[in-house]
Parts: sequence; C-alpha cells; structure tokens
Amino acid sequence: MKAAEVRAKDDSELAEELLKLRQEQFNLRMQAATGQGARPDQFGKVRRDIARIKTILRERQSVDKNGSDKDGADKDQA
Repeated sequence: MKAAEVRAKDDSELAEELLKLRQEQFNLRMQAATGQGARPDQFGKVRRDIARIKTILRERQSVDKNGSDKDGADKDQA
C-alpha cells in the first residue's frame, strides 16, 4: 500500500485497514510459531503498512489539534 493510497482514505477506513493489518500480523506470527511460515516476506510489508497508516493518522490528529502543520510553520515566532 502506497502513502498516496493511505492519504486518500478517511479516518474510519484507515482504522478499519489498521485492524485488518494487525490481524494479518498476528496470523503471520502464529504461522511462524507453528512452523507454517509460508510467506516470510509479508512480515516486513505488513509492518510497514501499519507504520504508514499510524503515521498518517497521527499527522491528521496533529493538524486537527494545532490547526496548522506539524512543523509549526504557522506559529508566530516573535
């Protein structure tokens, strides 16, 4: 999943996708623990997708809370 695809979704869709990815991550861990690790490359992909979604959600919360960019460019620095 690309960052542009994540940014195109609203918060409820992202929360839903995050839940699905966490379930997938759990399933991958269980498969690895029972010796059924058929897709070892998926661990990294799922972990990165979770990180992307959490980053986008956090950025949106920051912008909503502050009403500006996360770098504080809109604040007066007098």
